[in-house]
Amino acid sequence: MTEAEITEIAGFGYERARDELVNVVKMLEQGGMDLDESLALWERGEALATRCEEHLAGARQRVEDALAKRDEE
Repeated sequence: MTEAEITEIAGFGYERARDELVNVVKMLEQGGMDLDESLALWERGEALATRCEEHLAGARQRVEDALAKRDEE
């Protein structure tokens, strides 16, 4: 993956990253690509999955913070 692709994915919101990840999985499942194309697509999928995980971790932390604040009050 290029630095430009990594930077692009880093700016994705959760829904965009998730939707693109779904498309990557579909394309990989269909097959028909050569090995280099498949590996590049797999790498993109890994980066997209990581981005989704970052969003989910952030959301989880916000919920935990809100619950802790509520319990303090």
